[in-house]
Amino acid sequence: MQKIAVLGLGKVGTLAGELLHDSGFQVTGFDSTASHELPFETRQVDVSSLDRLKDALSGVEAVLSCLPYFLNVGVASTAHELGLHYFDLTEDVPTTKAIVEMAQSSKGLMAPQCGLAPGFVGIVGASLIEEFDRCRSCRMRVGALPQNPAGLMGYSFNWSPEGVVNEYLNDCEVLEDGEIKWVSPMEWIEKIVIGGIELEAFTTSGGLGTMCETYKDRVPNMDYKTMRYPGHVKLMNFFFHELLMRDRRREAGEILVNAKPPVSDDIVYIHVAAEGEVDGRMQRREFVRGLKPLTIAGKERTAIAWTTASSVVAVIEMVRDGTLPAKGFLKQEDVPLDVFLKTSNGARYNM
Repeated sequence: MQKIAVLGLGKVGTLAGELLHDSGFQVTGFDSTASHELPFETRQVDVSSLDRLKDALSGVEAVLSCLPYFLNVGVASTAHELGLHYFDLTEDVPTTKAIVEMAQSSKGLMAPQCGLAPGFVGIVGASLIEEFDRCRSCRMRVGALPQNPAGLMGYSFNWSPEGVVNEYLNDCEVLEDGEIKWVSPMEWIEKIVIGGIELEAFTTSGGLGTMCETYKDRVPNMDYKTMRYPGHVKLMNFFFHELLMRDRRREAGEILVNAKPPVSDDIVYIHVAAEGEVDGRMQRREFVRGLKPLTIAGKERTAIAWTTASSVVAVIEMVRDGTLPAKGFLKQEDVPLDVFLKTSNGARYNM
């Protein structure tokens, strides 16, 4: 696998393309806007047109979708038809379920959910679970936040507004007492402190990927929550439910981004904790990080951009190098953390 197409050249897609290029891949970037000045070839294509997309993907061996979640089923279907490897960053559960079905007859690897959460956080969670003789719980939390929050919301939309609204409103899959359950988003609020910074965590959808199904007979309690500064979830519940913006998702995203545009000085908090028995004694293991912007290829990259792009490119590196399978469906929990962190892109998580 050398020739790869990157669809969507926003901040994450652009950086992913650059990282793939630097990792020895032959990259072609596709976007609906004019050409970009990048170290790899770019083409202007309406990727929402599946016929045009099919023509554009002729000659490549893999496709990475950095598009909004609602376009990914069409892209995955095209990749499946052409026999290509497929990677994406989606947090959308129905999208992933559709890709699972495609993977049963795919000629290449179908690997959705390769970003930060779902993605890297699941790789970490799986690694911690394996440290126990018997694991009773695994809790995964991620927050992409401004370093210097302002206003009551304490937030800036450095991530896709469509994705944020989707995960704030869709039901959340959890494991509770050994059963797979669906719970409401923006609930189960708890306090977490990382490096002296107080955060609140609450349920959001999609962050666990396929982990509930994988671990339902091994880990009785598992959940994923998003972390924000205190007070955020109360305002979001008011916005979406009392003002009924849950029924106007697209407009809700536009309002929120207009009110809280992206910032350059962001930080990504990761807090993964597992509890269980080792040699008959109860123990707790944690993986905690506060990751800030980095200079990569001569440019300052936001924390959310480099953590997301580095994760998916590290997985693609592992597929190319034969560390991961080249066919079927890839679960993030099947990616070995130690090997991931030794790749040129996964190593950034140790900085």
